[in-house]
Amino acid sequence: MNADLQMKIDIWRQKAIAKTLTVEDMVEAAAALREGRRSAAATSAGATTKRASAAKAAILPNGDDLLGELMA
Repeated sequence: MNADLQMKIDIWRQKAIAKTLTVEDMVEAAAALREGRRSAAATSAGATTKRASAAKAAILPNGDDLLGELMA
């Protein structure tokens, strides 16, 4: 994780504790964390099997669905 992302996470965490986290902040956080997940997935794609990937995908919620619920 790079220093810029860590700083943003710290800011979002403090805002959440202070109950000042906005919907825009949450959308930005979700997008940043999803990007990190995509990067990690691309890096480890050669090490996982299709079966393991399918099992993991079945467990994790769809990020677009989560953002849609947040914006509703």
